[in-house]
Amino acid sequence: MDELRRLIREIPDFPKPGILFYDITTLLKDSRGLKLAVNRMSEALANQPVDVVIGVEARGFIFAPPLAYQLGAGFVPVRKPKKLPGEVERISYDLEYGSDTLEIHRDAIQPGQRVVIADDLLATGGTAAATAALVEKLGGEVVGLTFLVELTFLGGREKLARYPVTSLLTYDR
Repeated sequence: MDELRRLIREIPDFPKPGILFYDITTLLKDSRGLKLAVNRMSEALANQPVDVVIGVEARGFIFAPPLAYQLGAGFVPVRKPKKLPGEVERISYDLEYGSDTLEIHRDAIQPGQRVVIADDLLATGGTAAATAALVEKLGGEVVGLTFLVELTFLGGREKLARYPVTSLLTYDR
């Protein structure tokens, strides 16, 4: 994982003073790095059947489709409001300063389907927990969550304690 870590650019004081931003665009533009990240994510899930991989808007869309392809599963997007054309199920959840809303097509997950949620970052866990709640509302079973980066100091994993969670890289500050 050191190879992946070296490909992530650290930008101090973004988006505001005192924040250290981990910029994955430098990893994404590197063909070996991108391939290694997707391969490692899929290896962590290879021993279980998966029907659907969910990608959360927007950077989850980067990892979920190739992961779904490697696992022989379908891909389902979870989006911000008013981006999906069909009937949707919606969930609103609290953020550190405010709230947000996510939507999924009502027919995207069938009862009993085994679902993996993929995203670039696990921070406070609010988005991932809300996505898991959407899956379960539709009758799906969350069999795992996978992230490129986890900011362990924000405690997001605790919100997801009911599920298997894998992160390729962790940062303690």
